[in-house]
Amino acid sequence: MQNQYDVIVVGGGPAGATASGLLSKRGRRVLLLEKEKFPRYHIGESLIPGIMPVIRELGAEQALADLGAIVKHGVTLIWGANKSPWTIRFDEIEASVKTGESAPNPYAYEVKRAEFDNMLLTHSRRLGTTVIEEANVREAIFDGDRCVGVRYNRVPSSEVVEVRAPLVLDASGQTKLLGRRFDNVNWHPDMKNLAVWTYFQGGSRLEGKDAGNIVVEACAPGWLWMIPFSDNTCSVGFVAPGTQFAASDLPPAELLYKNIGEAGEIGRLLAGAVEVSQVRTAKDWSYVCEQVSGPGYLQVGDAAGFIDPLFSTGVMLAMRGGSLAAIAAERVLDAPESEVETLDHYEKEYHSILDIVVTFVRFFYDQNKPVEEYFEKARDLIDPEAERKAREDFIVLISGLDSAIGSRQMA
Repeated sequence: MQNQYDVIVVGGGPAGATASGLLSKRGRRVLLLEKEKFPRYHIGESLIPGIMPVIRELGAEQALADLGAIVKHGVTLIWGANKSPWTIRFDEIEASVKTGESAPNPYAYEVKRAEFDNMLLTHSRRLGTTVIEEANVREAIFDGDRCVGVRYNRVPSSEVVEVRAPLVLDASGQTKLLGRRFDNVNWHPDMKNLAVWTYFQGGSRLEGKDAGNIVVEACAPGWLWMIPFSDNTCSVGFVAPGTQFAASDLPPAELLYKNIGEAGEIGRLLAGAVEVSQVRTAKDWSYVCEQVSGPGYLQVGDAAGFIDPLFSTGVMLAMRGGSLAAIAAERVLDAPESEVETLDHYEKEYHSILDIVVTFVRFFYDQNKPVEEYFEKARDLIDPEAERKAREDFIVLISGLDSAIGSRQMA
């Protein structure tokens, strides 16, 4: 087997599949190592329009359409000082937002992540990426301070294989291969949340064009989500500080049921629904790596940082980050002398968007503000010259249509 590549990608989730697919499409020799066998279960099913430019860049529009996922035109929230539901729709900003040279995408999808992630990884294979699943990456190989490859074994074998490349992309998710090596993961102590969720079948949906919306309902100090799918099931979960779970006499599943029972809109929509899945839990601890690149390597997706899932930004950050990583990798491979400058730009771009998202999530967690204050905060962060209405700025920010990651060419 060939053991020399242009780029080695660790991890086959949306970040790794995107970066590897784009690099393979451009003629690079890419090896992707994924520790699991796809399709594999993953939470995070509500996509936002910011992924669509990357889907087009990959040429994966038809593959996505073939999933038969429900179209998501907006977001419905029960949040803020007024506890009545309110809705934003992505097409409200159709006339005022430009995403590169393409028209805006006033929609996204609600997907089963096992299906979506498998589609992306399969598409990367079709573009030419060598994908090895059930490959356990043990460590990155360094020559001095430069990353030059990785060592892995193919489960269940314990035989170690060594592969080398001028660049390694760490898309290992919350495993954080390089973040752990360098011990540079900065946790956000005020955002150490836990999530508990399950799946229901039946119940009802919002009416008309809003039927595919995610519903987000505040239940201080946490919140509930409800994500509808095309097969008449829905994902329903509760996110709150870990301290709330620890202080409760109820186990996580019962805490979820309690909040559903006390909810207004989500409780109404679930009337008559039947639970059809086991309850799952996961840590939603937000963090960011101090440095997301260095000699011979780039980190991307959750391997670079994880932000609270309140606005469903995870897949968008992963795919737009994968696109940006592919651009940076291309430049470094074509002009090795530009590596320092290129990676410096990558650092600034990546940290810029992570900082914006974290800042806005923190502000939004105050669940008792007038809705207009959330709009104004979005304007302060992304549109200080007030070129759009504040409501539009809010939609732009939470839809990912003006994300710094992947939205501009490398300077």
